[in-house]
Order: sequence, then C-alpha cells, then structure tokens
Amino acid sequence: MKQITGEALKKLFESYGYKYDSFQLVGIRSTADNPDKFDDLIGVFQVVDGKASVTWFTGTTNPGVHWLKNFMNPKGTAVLMPGIHENAWVIGKHQGKYEALVQYAPVVVFRDKNKNNKSETRLARGKEEAKSQVERGLFGINIHRANEKTISRIIDRWSAGCQVLNNPVEFAQLLKMCKGSGKKTFTYVLFEEAQVSRMLGVELGQVIAEKL
Repeated sequence: MKQITGEALKKLFESYGYKYDSFQLVGIRSTADNPDKFDDLIGVFQVVDGKASVTWFTGTTNPGVHWLKNFMNPKGTAVLMPGIHENAWVIGKHQGKYEALVQYAPVVVFRDKNKNNKSETRLARGKEEAKSQVERGLFGINIHRANEKTISRIIDRWSAGCQVLNNPVEFAQLLKMCKGSGKKTFTYVLFEEAQVSRMLGVELGQVIAEKL
C-alpha cells in the first residue's frame, strides 16, 4: 500500500505554499469523521541532512460528540481549521496536570453549533453565512493524550477541540521527539484527507487500520 512519507509531505506542503521547517507537527483529518472515533493521523515531520521523514500516530483532530452537543462556549464548539498554524504551541502543562503541547499563539477555529455528531469546517468555505463562525484567538487548543494508561477507543470528553493522541505510549514518543528537537515553539499543519488523497492517492483508513 502507498504510504504517506516525509518526502510526499514535503511536496504537499510546497503545493499549498506552506513553509516547512526541519521539525514540525502535521495532522490529517479523515473524511469519514466517524463520531467519537480516533480516525485521524497526527505526526512528527522532520528533515535531517536534506531527507524528510514522518512518524505517524493515531488520534483525533475533531471534538468528541459530548462537546459537539454541550458547548463550552455559547458560540459553538471549536474545530481547528485546516491549514498552517505557525509557532502556536509550546511544551507546558495540559490543564495544569501533565506535560503536553499547549497553545501559545492564536489559531483559527470554526465554531460548530449545529449540535449533530460531526464537526463541520467545510461550511466555513462553502456558505457565506458560516464565515461568521470562524474565529482566530487563544482557545486552549492543546495537543495532548487521552487515557494515561490504556489506548482509548472513544473520544467522548477527551477533546473539546484539542488534537488528541489515543495511545499514551505514542504520545510519550511524540513529546520526547519535541523535547529533543531543541525547538521552543512548534508549528502544526492540518490537512483534510481529500487534500492528501487527491495528490498522493492514499486512503487514510487503510493507513490507520495498519497502525491499530
């Protein structure tokens, strides 16, 4: 099966005009967006001696159903918009409890307020009235893990907009890589599956199935 490699990501970044560094984070949001399922990819992209590589982890880039129906903000639940979010995270404490990547600079989110089981960001590009639901700011959109000890299968309350890894071992690996990078701030590029499959011909479901 065709893989989503570092070199392929490099071409993808370039095709969208995104700057890429020697170390940054990348996410791919699945088209399926199965409610409450960890069906996305979150990865670490690196360039060493001119060669690009990527290490993939499973997770979610969408809020769980609980928060899609029970707003923390009256405007709606925050869904991180696809695109490049430059130098927006630093290593800190998620909710003051454990080390994670915490939001440091403004990012762009879509306020989903239709209270169904799926997060919506395409509306912001497809309907004029939905543009008012796009916000830029500091919202506590962190990159963290779900359960501390076991692999989580259901998002539930683990994400209210955060990017969440469902495997604590993989999260520890991601955090270790971030610490070892020598960077103080971290850039994250979020793609939709359609953007990736259109250029690379890769189905995200197959990649995730191999990891689970």
